[in-house]
Amino acid sequence: MESHRAAIVCAVLLLSAAAQAVQVERNVAVPMRDGVVLRADVFHPDAPGEYPVLVLRTPYGKDGHKPDAYVNTGYIVVTQDARGRYASAGKWESFYREKTHDAEDGYDTVEWAAKLPGSNGKVGTFGASYNAFLQWRLAPLRPPSLVAMAASSIPPRLTDVEGPGTIRPGRRLNWFFGGMSPDMRLRSGAPGPTTKADAKKLWDAGEDKRLLHFLPWLELPDSVFEDEAKAVKDWLRAPHTEPWKLLDGCRDVAVPNFDVVGWFDHCNDGIELHQAMVREGKTDVARKGQRLIIGPWSHSGRGKRKQGGVDFGPTADLDLAKAEVRWFDHWLKGKANDLEQDAPVRIFVMGANHWRDEAEWPPRRAQSRTLFLDSAGHANTPSGDGKLVSSEPGAALDRYQFDPRNPVPTLWTPAMFTVPADQRPLAQRQDILVYQTEPLTTPMEVTGYAEVVLFAASSALDTDFFARLIDVAPDGVARDVAMGMVRARFRDGLDKPRLLKPGEVTEFRIRLRPTSNEFQPGHRIRLDITSSDFPNYDRNHNTAADPNADAQLEVAEQSIHHGSEHRSRLILPVIPK
Repeated sequence: MESHRAAIVCAVLLLSAAAQAVQVERNVAVPMRDGVVLRADVFHPDAPGEYPVLVLRTPYGKDGHKPDAYVNTGYIVVTQDARGRYASAGKWESFYREKTHDAEDGYDTVEWAAKLPGSNGKVGTFGASYNAFLQWRLAPLRPPSLVAMAASSIPPRLTDVEGPGTIRPGRRLNWFFGGMSPDMRLRSGAPGPTTKADAKKLWDAGEDKRLLHFLPWLELPDSVFEDEAKAVKDWLRAPHTEPWKLLDGCRDVAVPNFDVVGWFDHCNDGIELHQAMVREGKTDVARKGQRLIIGPWSHSGRGKRKQGGVDFGPTADLDLAKAEVRWFDHWLKGKANDLEQDAPVRIFVMGANHWRDEAEWPPRRAQSRTLFLDSAGHANTPSGDGKLVSSEPGAALDRYQFDPRNPVPTLWTPAMFTVPADQRPLAQRQDILVYQTEPLTTPMEVTGYAEVVLFAASSALDTDFFARLIDVAPDGVARDVAMGMVRARFRDGLDKPRLLKPGEVTEFRIRLRPTSNEFQPGHRIRLDITSSDFPNYDRNHNTAADPNADAQLEVAEQSIHHGSEHRSRLILPVIPK
């Protein structure tokens, strides 16, 4: 221990003279139980005393993290490269694998951090996305020194971030090619870009077009995924399998978690982890201590008022570091900061653009309100005759053609993150059916999970149906609120594939993403129905073949039936006034 202390003193470098000076040790060895050595940077307050420790484990490169906001408030911070990434030894094992070293590595790191010089023995973990995934992996092992987590923005299942039975190409191919594979190439000596910056240049220069339109996915060059190509393709051969099972681990997690996520975050299914911990966390502290904040944010824009082209106002800004420091001050320092008085859930109501506390998610007081799809058979485009009405209409149907060679394009950022996009650029597409109310005379708040019950037929043996809830302002801006989709063959579940009978009307139930939006007077509630959203989701090939292994694309003739025995409808969770 004395030699370790001496080594630390010799390695200390002064980083800054901010509110409180910060000292850092670079690439400190952290031995794992199997002998593999991971590397971490350790940041210390430059003042005597004992401090709690915050641990962030990441596959994205620890050098990108500047934790001064935490250190300056009295924490030792450990940022560590995950196994097989950047400065750490071993082989990286991606989340496409069920068996990895993530849990044990996390446990060993937490207990190592608790024994650092200057530590008071209490450890918290923090980080979003994959960094949160690593926390949920280690937490069920219950390292004795772990007191609290701040794991944000990660869903409980791999199939929540991927499409039904396949990858979501826009995010996943960009993520691998530009984010994960450069370091693997650097380590192995493989050809291709070895930095994120170089990979981005190639992606923007045309590699995105080549890879996003590549078919079939199982024949993608291994260089896209590098050392993880086999793991990814093994999963693509059996995409009904679920390697994460994070919900199963909740019953063994003994500490509280603080989650911050956004309505437009493709990972906001992580709300289910909050719900599971409230129901079945291992300890009373874990069950009662959970806290969840949901804002009007995307995955990459958490805490920022401006998302895409929408400004949700100054109250939408959230200082994430400050919120996490308050969380850890309560649990790791015992500060009386009234955290225990906070509501379990705090949500941002879009449209009204204000925050509200809730006792649970979704709010139990929400009341179902049904709006029926109606038209005279010409609901194509916003200029068509599609309506959302309160009373059941007469029988009718609308038709459109879905050509996977010309899919409905996703309206999002070049970084491939979902945003609250204005749908007006798609107004002329004949393959989008539009149903909307008359302008509202009073506000209507929709908070929870909207659902679409769709009676549809297709000429194809398999196809997709997408439902998008939209807030249409008097000036014509058509802002995304929430979206959901179903792949027909998996309508009964990924493990129960069943093809369609061409031309037969089938009932589909599509649960939309979680949301809270108050539709204002003068605005319209709009529902779009279509069959693609590419490259956010993979194009359905409209065939009976395995879309991951077959490249054939066919056109599908789609019909949406409403009225009479085919009660196609939008069910909204409305908060009573």
